[in-house]
Amino acid sequence: MTDESERITIHRGLMGVYFDRSPTTRIDGRAGELSYRGYSIHDLAQHSTFEETSYLLLKGDLPTRAELDGFEDELKAGRVLPGAVYDIIRAVKDAHPMEALRTAVSALAAFDPDAADTSPEATLRKGIRLTSQVPIIVTAHHHIRNGDQPVAPRPDLGHAANFLYMLKGEEPSAAAARLMDTDMVLHAEHGSNASSFTARVVTGTEADLHAAVTAAVAALSGPAHGGAAEDVMRMAEEIGDAAKAAEYVKARRKNRQPVTGFGHRVYRAEDPRARHMRDGVEKLGREMGQPQWFEILEALVEAMKPYARHGINVNVDFYSGVVYYLHGIPRDMFVSIFAVGRVPGWTLQVLEQQENNILIRPLLEYTGPGPRPYVPIDRR
Repeated sequence: MTDESERITIHRGLMGVYFDRSPTTRIDGRAGELSYRGYSIHDLAQHSTFEETSYLLLKGDLPTRAELDGFEDELKAGRVLPGAVYDIIRAVKDAHPMEALRTAVSALAAFDPDAADTSPEATLRKGIRLTSQVPIIVTAHHHIRNGDQPVAPRPDLGHAANFLYMLKGEEPSAAAARLMDTDMVLHAEHGSNASSFTARVVTGTEADLHAAVTAAVAALSGPAHGGAAEDVMRMAEEIGDAAKAAEYVKARRKNRQPVTGFGHRVYRAEDPRARHMRDGVEKLGREMGQPQWFEILEALVEAMKPYARHGINVNVDFYSGVVYYLHGIPRDMFVSIFAVGRVPGWTLQVLEQQENNILIRPLLEYTGPGPRPYVPIDRR
């Protein structure tokens, strides 16, 4: 056991522990602020695109028009999956979408021309390809498990619009594509969350990007990390009518149960990403002829106002799930869409870890029995 003279402080879940420095993502949980490389998430959500934001994250600055055009060309060139990976997706077609995604990302390492190269330059190239390949995997699995053929990507569409096209087989409206683009900007990066930390731990062993992203996908698949959007939609369906929202909240709080979509591990104020999905959900709901879901969400927000002073505020996943639902996306795919937008963030975390790499190896305080003599099995 630990010597009583030693003073050990346990930080369960590493809460409040800083393990490194980063020039990229600033989160002020008390003030409810988020920025990428100094740019407020509010400016990026309102004025930027997923492609431009990805460039900012991966290369450090907002691009010029020529730089953005070149980056978009790289992304479009990466919209290709090897035939063998499609075969693997068919072999696991009955798996959960996140299981299929994890398996396919891992398999892609065997076909990537930079597979054995862990240099920053090769890691960036692989990250750009994966950013384009993950949406193909997600949509291909969706169609294959339903007995249909995957929809080929369109080179004339932007990242978000192309994702919706591959998913639904029809070109989305400009408003729908813009809302999905905003959703991806908001999810692109979020500091040392569970999946990003997992990617860093794997990178600390000097493993390659595909290994790190495979592990990140596995971490994201856990409901405590990526499952909130799915749970919010399930809650909205259970409530069914905005007039019942207040009673639902009252019953949950009386039984000391959380209300899904409220509260966040790092934010005490409102999640700054949430407001940018709110208006989009309202407009998309009207466009799709289903305004009731937005009405239920707003009734929940109103009913939860008394708890805001305790740091229980709405988070980004509160609105995201309804966006996905309105597009006719099955609930078990919601976390996969989160992954579609997060690949640049995972790549960035890997690149930062590689800059001054170190094996991440925290300690555990031993609390078991003291020294005991070994007793042979025939004497026990």
